[in-house]
Amino acid sequence: MRDIAEQMLEWMDAGEPFAVASVIGVRGSAPRGPGAALAVRADGTTLGSVSGGCLEGTLHDSALEVLRTGEPIQHTYDHDPDDPFAVGLTCGGVIEVHVQRCDPHRDAVLATALRAAGAGTSVAVARVLSTGAMIAVCPTHFEGSAGDFEGSTGDTVLDYRIAHAARAMLAQGKTGLREIRDPSGDRDHRIFIECWSAPPRMLVFGAIDYASALARIGKFLGYHVTVCDARAVFATPDRFPDADDVVVQWPHRYLAEHEIDERTVICVLTHDAKFDVPALELALRGRAGYVGALGSRRTHDDRMRRLRAAGLDEHELSRLHSPIGLDLGASTPEETAVSIAAEIIAARTRATTLPLADSEGPIRALV
Repeated sequence: MRDIAEQMLEWMDAGEPFAVASVIGVRGSAPRGPGAALAVRADGTTLGSVSGGCLEGTLHDSALEVLRTGEPIQHTYDHDPDDPFAVGLTCGGVIEVHVQRCDPHRDAVLATALRAAGAGTSVAVARVLSTGAMIAVCPTHFEGSAGDFEGSTGDTVLDYRIAHAARAMLAQGKTGLREIRDPSGDRDHRIFIECWSAPPRMLVFGAIDYASALARIGKFLGYHVTVCDARAVFATPDRFPDADDVVVQWPHRYLAEHEIDERTVICVLTHDAKFDVPALELALRGRAGYVGALGSRRTHDDRMRRLRAAGLDEHELSRLHSPIGLDLGASTPEETAVSIAAEIIAARTRATTLPLADSEGPIRALV
């Protein structure tokens, strides 16, 4: 749902109700995982996708029905090869979809969560599937709130149980279904908990034309992109309109002053030893999930010699992707950005990078 948060908030601010069809469970191969959502307004306008086209038509109809009745609907879609008219996934998987009406005046919790996520705060939204009640949780406090969760099911004990489960899911960055015992002990509530972690960071060091293309594709992939260079004449917002931040600072000093986690990717593009080596020395000894450096093979050999002289061992050096990117035959900044992005994805998923026609197993990463 997070990928359509901005447009959903516009609908809510305009006072327009809509229905959201959310993938809550997946078995086998499926185009999108839990949390993928399709929103439908009363006039038929749609946002998002749950299946890449296989189910959108029937879910559009279901959403309009939910808008009319106000009652949530749940569907399970399977593939039936013997029924040419059956609605299902052509890839053979099974997905479970929950469709719920969202009212701008009633569902203020959802709006609060969407705004917090849009501001870069990690948020978990728990939905009681039988009633549609929502509870939103963040690690600290929502703006203007005294607590770390908002919303209620009408039962305080159940609220705290759901909030506790949502916090645990948020800490792990997971989205999925949970069964929560009712305080009466008579039944379990089926809860869908959707976690929206703060976006991962892409740090691009070197304010060159390649950096502009990389910032653009980094934003497309969902990163919070920072372009950093010590040369103020090059590091300007006008040159990097797609970057979230443009910073004038020596790269190694920037790294020393900011926390780097396992989801961070670092791309060093200056191919100038006085900038590259101090930054790479810190990056390769840190926690970043990906560290790459631009340059020719000759530049790479000189860079490795300098890094060894700085005291880095072979294990630390093995983390460096240099020359940066996959061999796609790229030549332009845009093509080079694609090759770098492809390598970043492959490093995270540990994919083979073979053509799909020459590989076996699932086409999409399992969720």
